[in-house]
Amino acid sequence: MKTRACVLHGKGDVRIETREIGDVGPRQVRVRVGAGGLCGSDIHYFWDGGIGTIQVSEPIILGHEVAGTVEAVGGEVVRVKPGDRVALCPSLPCGDCRFCQIGQQQHCMQMQFFGSAMRKPHCNGGFRDEIIVEDFQCEPVGDVGLDEAACAEPLSVGLHAIDNAGSIFGKRVLVMGAGPIGALLVGAARLAGAQEIVAVDLAEAPLAAAVRMGATSTVNVHAEPDRLARLYSSDKGYFDAGFECTGVGAALGNMFPVIKPRGTIVAVGVSSGAHIPFNALVGKEIRLAGTHRFHAEYPVAARMIAARRIDVRPIITATLPMERIRDAFDVVRDRSSQMKVQLSFAT
Repeated sequence: MKTRACVLHGKGDVRIETREIGDVGPRQVRVRVGAGGLCGSDIHYFWDGGIGTIQVSEPIILGHEVAGTVEAVGGEVVRVKPGDRVALCPSLPCGDCRFCQIGQQQHCMQMQFFGSAMRKPHCNGGFRDEIIVEDFQCEPVGDVGLDEAACAEPLSVGLHAIDNAGSIFGKRVLVMGAGPIGALLVGAARLAGAQEIVAVDLAEAPLAAAVRMGATSTVNVHAEPDRLARLYSSDKGYFDAGFECTGVGAALGNMFPVIKPRGTIVAVGVSSGAHIPFNALVGKEIRLAGTHRFHAEYPVAARMIAARRIDVRPIITATLPMERIRDAFDVVRDRSSQMKVQLSFAT
């Protein structure tokens, strides 16, 4: 059996190719993909050929934010059946390493992750008409749209970041960067009981989406570069917790004046760390935490989306057929109007 797939051969070179799909094993599921979202890693792979030391060195099927409909199941599968709509968890931990054994599967030593060039051979992703996955990677989503279900992966990232911050119930929260991850994190923070959520970005479109996701106010640092510090830095800071979602070092550094003593900053984006003001880190006893992917949060995210406890629709701004993936990479660069750009697949 064959399927069409979006294959990246190198920087700027993505092609629609036909690939063998294989047979369904006893604990496996064949899924007809319906929707898939372009993520930052897909974008960096296409435009830059990689991310830092992780470089695309062989053809790779892109995509790790995908959802679809079950077509066939193996003889031992009981959790899903043909016709079920499912979000597909892109993580395939080994289950045997020391991190898997202590419940930290996001740090698995042998992790296979959809559409990742971290390992060789690269791990192929979900941007294809049909895919075979393990049964535990399938999370039923009921009747919700597959475009919404495909947002379970980035929502999981936000949920894991909030877990790493500790309780934010009744707290004042800052979200630096209101792109798809930041906006979904806003929705999760609202559901977690944050008293106040301020979203910060350079453009109005993501800030508008953040408001629809639950932000109580916004700051456009392009229009008003000094507003964040002016409003929130007096008396040693205002926010109990902050989430840095841009991956820009200067943005991370700008959070320290507005975080209260003994507050928490969670670095969701990845930067060099050169802008961390260590005097403020030490003097204000700020807790700086990292966050990496997710594990237990994925089924939670899928259930939240299925019940629309978190409505992800405000972040989905464009959908193109898989044949136009090259155009989609152009569309997603326009941050003045775009948030999550998705591909649709054969139905």
